[in-house]
Amino acid sequence: MNAGHNPNVGTFGFRFTTPEHLSLCNLFAIGTDIIRDQQYRWDGLTRGDGPLLLFQYTLDGEGIFERGDETFRIQAGQAFMTEIPGDHRYYFPADGNHWSFIFVLIRPSLILPNWEEVKKQLGETPLLPVGSRPIRLLQSMYEEAYAGRIKEPYTASSYVYQFISELCRFALAPREDAREWPFKVKEAVAHIDAHFENMISLDQLADQLSVSKYHLLRTFTSTVGMSPNDYLNQARIKEAMRLLKQTDWSIERIAEQVGYSGGSYFIKWFRKITGETPGNFRLGEGQLIYNRVYFD
Repeated sequence: MNAGHNPNVGTFGFRFTTPEHLSLCNLFAIGTDIIRDQQYRWDGLTRGDGPLLLFQYTLDGEGIFERGDETFRIQAGQAFMTEIPGDHRYYFPADGNHWSFIFVLIRPSLILPNWEEVKKQLGETPLLPVGSRPIRLLQSMYEEAYAGRIKEPYTASSYVYQFISELCRFALAPREDAREWPFKVKEAVAHIDAHFENMISLDQLADQLSVSKYHLLRTFTSTVGMSPNDYLNQARIKEAMRLLKQTDWSIERIAEQVGYSGGSYFIKWFRKITGETPGNFRLGEGQLIYNRVYFD
């Protein structure tokens, strides 16, 4: 969606009647616009349609967002997140050429704690790549609204929940795309994946990469979302799950094959990560049969 190339701008509101005993997220409105008029201005203290949460993302051009005494120029690839009513203003700048954006308004019930966590992690004016999951989902939500396919509260609630969940995921792991990881972290992950059955300690990994183990621990954990040791154990358990299903090897042999010194330590980690013992996993009685198991 680029300014001048998207004639399908518009705003769509939703006023579904939902039984009070049902826990559904409430989509209030979603829309896109291309602003060139300096009369465009909203004041969070004078609006009467709250309480609402507003997420507005700039596709092209720029706008102004003021929060209290602070002023931000919201440029392409940047959003602002705010609550209505509230001490904020957003408007088209006097020196602006155009401001193209997509926005969503949501009632705060059910999702306010998640919203606040995102703001805590990313700030009120976060940067998000246009190809990131939250923005792709927001554009998809708009396209569904434009096509008239959000016709009842359950679909609307599902979209709201997915969008906020994707924002939370991005906030907790903004570098989730491994291509953006620091080089030494990518090296560490590749080394663990290739040598998990032989690795012994963080010191060994740090020596292999010629970095401080403390720096590696901090950088790896903040980037990947878990410590090198936890990543190592996940890699081992994934391979152990494959061996349990595809071989008749003993628990002790599998433990040794994936890098554990003994069966008891292997069983401890297997239960911690999968929630069951290796024996029960192998039998698979009363369980779903998985093609693949995903870990966080």
